[in-house]
Amino acid sequence: MDRVYLKENVLVEPLFNQWYAWSYLISPHTAAMYIANLHLKIMQSYIASPQVHINAHKTPAMMGGPFINHDVDRVSYIKALLERTIDQQQHMLRFAESIQELDKMLVADGTGYSLEPLYQKIPDALKGYVELVYDLNNNPSMRFIEGLLYRSPYYDPSRQSLMLSLIDGDNRSFVFSTPRLEDENHFHLRVPFSHKGLDELFKMKSVPQSYEFIRQALGIGNEADEMFRSFFTEESPQPRAHPGNASVRVRYFGHACVLVESEGCNVLCDPVISYKIDGGLSRYTYADLPEVIDYALITHNHQDHCMFETLLQLRHRIRNIIVPRSNGGGLADQSLKLALRNTGFENVTEIDEMETMDVPGGMILGLPFLGEHGDLNIRTKTAYLIKLQEKSVVCAADSNNIDQTLYEHIHEATGDVDVLFLGMECNGAPLTWLYGPLLSTPLSRKMDQSRRFNGSNFERGIQIVDQLNPKQVYVYAMGQEPWLTYLTSIRYTEESRPIIESNKLVEECARRGLVAERLFGKKDIIIEQG
Repeated sequence: MDRVYLKENVLVEPLFNQWYAWSYLISPHTAAMYIANLHLKIMQSYIASPQVHINAHKTPAMMGGPFINHDVDRVSYIKALLERTIDQQQHMLRFAESIQELDKMLVADGTGYSLEPLYQKIPDALKGYVELVYDLNNNPSMRFIEGLLYRSPYYDPSRQSLMLSLIDGDNRSFVFSTPRLEDENHFHLRVPFSHKGLDELFKMKSVPQSYEFIRQALGIGNEADEMFRSFFTEESPQPRAHPGNASVRVRYFGHACVLVESEGCNVLCDPVISYKIDGGLSRYTYADLPEVIDYALITHNHQDHCMFETLLQLRHRIRNIIVPRSNGGGLADQSLKLALRNTGFENVTEIDEMETMDVPGGMILGLPFLGEHGDLNIRTKTAYLIKLQEKSVVCAADSNNIDQTLYEHIHEATGDVDVLFLGMECNGAPLTWLYGPLLSTPLSRKMDQSRRFNGSNFERGIQIVDQLNPKQVYVYAMGQEPWLTYLTSIRYTEESRPIIESNKLVEECARRGLVAERLFGKKDIIIEQG
């Protein structure tokens, strides 16, 4: 092999301790809590009763639950991983235990009087890494000094790696409950996410390079050469089709991923991209993206919107990445900026609510984003208004229109918009499905079920349409595409509430003479001048 390309169907799974990595497994304080309160417990449960896990994966209603998807012959491998985790992650387990210990102490002793005496009682693992604070109602909490944590033993990039394999279909199992194990079909690339060789590897999706160059760049030994070599081909990919000459072009890649392009600037929101698959549902893939992405936008910190599997493969193309501003040190609201910068991303900028960022030919405006986070005090979430060549596109993600007055205020600042993208996954998982490992005190089932990650229903969605007065309305971020079930575990029917509610919205918009559609698969939208 001389000059070769990376095959378009190479599946790239980012891992932390061999578990599928998302942002909460990168930030040190949240990673410790997920190791202690999720990963260990799932592995212990599987070792004790592997058949229960196997049976759960045969039941569609159990998809997305805390069940390992490995056959019984892998019990010894999971047991070895459990023992290795306990042995090598003692400091992280102690850190998690200390967080819970300090949290309970604050509840007991933070009674409105000065917190200074409590600093002497902070567990050793946390000393120097937290500040003790009250809110204005004398509710105590701890604030993590995240910048220091990334310089501490609690952030260890050597725990990061990637699992490479070849994919020939969309049937990927749910990834967040099953650790990855090496076998004859999966290659474990043991380099941290910030490794510069990864950028060279993913450039080879479109630009050929010598095989020996990439092998040396990633330190691939002779024993792994045969398998690693299987991920490359001398066949060049098809060139990207030119998207046309309209004023503004919008391309839908599935779920919440939207590319907005004009002459001189392109903006990619919530990158989640499918691999090239022969047959199946027609889709856009990595090959359909521009070689340079001027601005990548992240709406919020959930795994189907801030997806490292895609982001790492696009890092070499991204000039600027824009993320919502965090609260600054809350356990449930860690800094996306720090997580991205420490995994090799440059030019990461936080945007605040109603803050404007100038871009060539227009601007990006951060918009307030209510709901979808189980009532937790999470600030790392923003919708975006993207304005290019005087045409405006709003990517509202999973915004839940809890208070319609908000959009009255927003409209005063934005005026009417041309295109509205709105998520309507109005059922949503309960709070503990995502944030359970961070809780020191368990929630009652009734409380948990009342606090869900839900977007707008028809009534709330049509109120947003009423306020923003768009010309085109698209329901997106529904997780319906077959290549997304491994992230969302969603499988709708025509009787599913999100389908019923979004159908009503599309029908009502059409009745009003608006262009409206619930998106699925792929879509090109042209916004002409005038």
